[in-house]
Amino acid sequence: MTRQPRAPGSTETKMNQIAYYENKLSWETDSWDLSEAINNGDPIVVVDARSEAAYADEHIPGAINIPHRTMSEQTTAVLDKAKRYVTYCDGIGCNASTKGALKLARLGFEVKELLGGLDWWKRDGNPTEGNNRSAGEKRVCGCS
Repeated sequence: MTRQPRAPGSTETKMNQIAYYENKLSWETDSWDLSEAINNGDPIVVVDARSEAAYADEHIPGAINIPHRTMSEQTTAVLDKAKRYVTYCDGIGCNASTKGALKLARLGFEVKELLGGLDWWKRDGNPTEGNNRSAGEKRVCGCS
């Protein structure tokens, strides 16, 4: 069965479109909004969902590292469920942040995903910490 498209100007189409974008903004954030939230002292925890090696190489200042593959009730038991968590990974070619956000949500945490990950965080001029390999060195994503 093929779904019939709705008329572009219909009230139903407009309401569905508004609901879609409101929902999207509920679960995603960008680097500017995250930076503002950090600077304002909002009750958030930034989670690097990549491997320990990738985190050691470079990460967002103040972020904690919980690789998505290790997320469980045991590894998250010390986390405060009253806070909002923002997961990230390397960037748009990586889905560790999505996997981490899904696992944390299933464990009962309120989670947002950082659009563009560490790549867009840096492109917006935000600082990073870690070993910061030099430009010519091969870098392991750490998303798997």
